[in-house]
Amino acid sequence: MTPPETGSAGLPGPLAGVDWVAGRLGNPGLVLFDASVGAHRGASPRIPGARPFDLDGDLSDHTSALPHTMPDAQEFTEALRAIGVHESDTVIVYDAQGIYSSARAWWMLRAMGFDRVAVLDGGLPAWIAAGYPVEADAAAYDGPRGTFTARPRPGLVVDADSVVAALGDPRAAVLDARTPGRYAGTAPEPRPGLRGGHMPGSLSLPFGELVNGEGLMLPSAELRTTFESVAGNREQLYFSCGSGVTACVLALGATLAGYRELAVYDGSWSEWGLPSERPVATGADSGP
Repeated sequence: MTPPETGSAGLPGPLAGVDWVAGRLGNPGLVLFDASVGAHRGASPRIPGARPFDLDGDLSDHTSALPHTMPDAQEFTEALRAIGVHESDTVIVYDAQGIYSSARAWWMLRAMGFDRVAVLDGGLPAWIAAGYPVEADAAAYDGPRGTFTARPRPGLVVDADSVVAALGDPRAAVLDARTPGRYAGTAPEPRPGLRGGHMPGSLSLPFGELVNGEGLMLPSAELRTTFESVAGNREQLYFSCGSGVTACVLALGATLAGYRELAVYDGSWSEWGLPSERPVATGADSGP
């Protein structure tokens, strides 16, 4: 479950600033994806030329009863080829909420063996605030098919059994990206039928704590301090949220903070919170 190093193809790392992207907009081989979800899915405006990375559509496995389930390698390959991605491309992913669902797209690409990808720091709001151009149309693509082939890396996206093992491992920490109220079980779950609370032994780290007041990711040193304040000296980190989306914001932050043993629980609370024999705790956690 060790993610590869990033920074290939001239990327500045897992995160790219709006100035870096604006200076390369339109370059051959640079692909921009809009990975917005929910009410922002398919909305305008878009960064010029952006294509849809449709997490609510083709880039989730709809044979699963759980939302945003990772598709298999064949389905992922087909979806990426359909939106024109080539093996040699460099990909920038953004979303309309800032840093939210774009991190999910970034993690999925890395889990499928593609390293030349970064998240746009601050997303579309930061792009617009900087005065860079937008197009009125929603993200779209009608060009030729790409040559992308998925090469899955085991361990970056894990199931409930792996999380159970991590919860019992003193070297590992399971971090929950949901709001404190949902973690504690005092706020309702947005999806019907789920129990309130958290996995016993998991720790609360709301994904919003990793960004500053302008919606940009915190500096690496501050991110490291934030993670250590929750996980202590544990270096193996597992991430969960509601449906595996904002858990990837934690994965992005941990990567920037220098952690390497990382995994995202794909089912997250949409699976664990279902009525079952899986244990659920309520109340606040006690930290590391």
